[in-house]
Amino acid sequence: MTPAPEIFSQPLADRLRPTRLEHVVGQRQLLAPNKPLRSAIESGKLHSMVFWGPPGTGKTTLAKLLAHQSDAAFVSLSAVLSGVKDIREAVQTASDRQRAGMGNTVLFVDEVHRFNKAQQDAFLPHIENGTILFVGATTENPSFELNNALLSRVRVYVLQSIGPDDLVSLIDRALQDQELGLGSLNLRMADEVKHQLAELVDGDARRALTMLEIAADLTEDGEITSELIAEILAGGTTRRFDKGGEAFYDQISALHKSVRGSDPDAALYWLCRMIDGGCDPRYIARRVVRMASEDIGNADPRALRITLDAWECQERLGSPEGELALAQAVIYLAVAAKSNAVYVAYKSAMSAIKQTGSLEVPMHLRNAPTKLMKELDYGKGYRYAHDEQGGYAAGETYLPDELSDIEFYQPVERGLEIKIREKLAYLRAQNK
Repeated sequence: MTPAPEIFSQPLADRLRPTRLEHVVGQRQLLAPNKPLRSAIESGKLHSMVFWGPPGTGKTTLAKLLAHQSDAAFVSLSAVLSGVKDIREAVQTASDRQRAGMGNTVLFVDEVHRFNKAQQDAFLPHIENGTILFVGATTENPSFELNNALLSRVRVYVLQSIGPDDLVSLIDRALQDQELGLGSLNLRMADEVKHQLAELVDGDARRALTMLEIAADLTEDGEITSELIAEILAGGTTRRFDKGGEAFYDQISALHKSVRGSDPDAALYWLCRMIDGGCDPRYIARRVVRMASEDIGNADPRALRITLDAWECQERLGSPEGELALAQAVIYLAVAAKSNAVYVAYKSAMSAIKQTGSLEVPMHLRNAPTKLMKELDYGKGYRYAHDEQGGYAAGETYLPDELSDIEFYQPVERGLEIKIREKLAYLRAQNK
């Protein structure tokens, strides 16, 4: 059968949108037998929900399946284009259908994280009274982007990127489907080329079908080759990275933890993932300097200087040459001796200050630039360390009296801090 012209006018990804559960690729963690979402779809017993996942993982498809399976009307809003007025109109439509006995309405809100608090609050009473079955879709972490009031009324389902094998099966279906796909074109595509496309689209099923359709339009002899796929995707294969959203913070966290875990290969991988995704190298440089203080500290004081030098190199050379200095610094941090003793000491000192308030500076430590201050015993009894044996005034105290016995800094037995630990133990023994 030759597809009708009006069907061909639709993008391939839209034509092949699954209308049955068995056509959905991926998301087995949600759609395997007896999983809650599959049970809800098959039974038609729906609840309000939010789908959270990367682009092209089936959020809109699942929302439409929910509506279809439960004989509910499907109304769609985009948070990019819609406002409170559109929300009211959609709710009114749902209410009219309900009063007329025409069944439920699934109100699908794409990119729901782009709605502000007032717009999100507009849904709440209508979710509670059952006027709408709310289905939101977001690529951002709902914990950060959605109001607690809305989150308390929905269930969040996490969608995962589509795996390469599932994408290959989707590509096969598109090439074979005579009615809605590209089957009538008798295209040829080797298995390794299908896998190439599946890898390059980075888990995005919609993108896989879009690129496949472009390739079908450009092929001259009916064969989709590796060279054609590479040409179509040239410069457009950037991995997921959102410069401020969930992927951003997950990846910088992975980089930091790889450094802390002394894994230079993983640290380099996450550094390159962020650079490949378009992260500002200056942001990475700042975070790398922080790692040098937080996770290495005095176990290897050279780390801080190396990271600052790398930052300077990056700013002077620019991209892409400067990123090599960042890679050098990240690898050095990963293999350096680790200590968080400075970080722990700093946090402990700040905590003590918040708990004890504005304690007075001991009199012997106070500055005495005037005669009056000297008469008031400012600086009286202070021992000048350089005049003491070994340059150390054993037994002298420098903290407020209330904190005289506290010890914030506890060097670890790694790197240079081994020596620092020995020195501090000796000095503290002299005090006692």
